[in-house]
Amino acid sequence: MSDFAFFRFASLNLLTEEEIAHKNEIVDITEQVLDAEGIECDSRISKISEDQLAQILEKVRKIRKKKVNPENEKEITN
Repeated sequence: MSDFAFFRFASLNLLTEEEIAHKNEIVDITEQVLDAEGIECDSRISKISEDQLAQILEKVRKIRKKKVNPENEKEITN
């Protein structure tokens, strides 16, 4: 499921080179975010607007940043 979301992120040029290089990690976190949002199938992902995709990717980035550097958690929540 999240592979399709990753493809949409990439096709809209929303991903950085570093995110593209860490595709599996981005896909895993994207799946978590989509599950939390109640988005469970590719057909729903295909209908999401570019703005909504950007919002989802921003959530993915926040979660990833917490995992990479847990000390930044205070900065993210404030």
